[in-house]
Amino acid sequence: MEKFPMTPRGMTALQTELKQLKSVERPAIIRAIAEAREHGDLSENAEYHSAREKQSFIEGRIKELEGLISLADVIDPSKMSGSIKFGATVTLVDEDTEVEKTYQIVGEQEADIENGLLNIKSPLARALIGKEEGDSVEVRTPGGTRDYEVTAVVYK
Repeated sequence: MEKFPMTPRGMTALQTELKQLKSVERPAIIRAIAEAREHGDLSENAEYHSAREKQSFIEGRIKELEGLISLADVIDPSKMSGSIKFGATVTLVDEDTEVEKTYQIVGEQEADIENGLLNIKSPLARALIGKEEGDSVEVRTPGGTRDYEVTAVVYK
């Protein structure tokens, strides 16, 4: 498997979730399963089956997080500068609507467009890579072509 880029903030979020699952969620579900077993017949015990299903989800998520953490290539944007690349916080103005938006280009696992975290594999991020402040960018999206002007590039 190949490594993928991630910011330190994204790595911290994954590690926090993993710690929560291992130290809080896993022990709680083990107790819930033990409690449900005490109620007798497991074949008709809805609490038991629900707890086992939740345990399966938790164990799967733990494995997924451990895999993601092992493959992450943590890149600190605060040590970068220059043209737009991974980690850059970019302010854009839509040339048609004059609406200003700010995004940070992040890895696939931490992307959240609602919170301004733009997936590096998205059409917009791919179009921005290598551009500089003052450049115009044409982005082809499923909804049509959009034109943006890069008004600021910050690494923090």
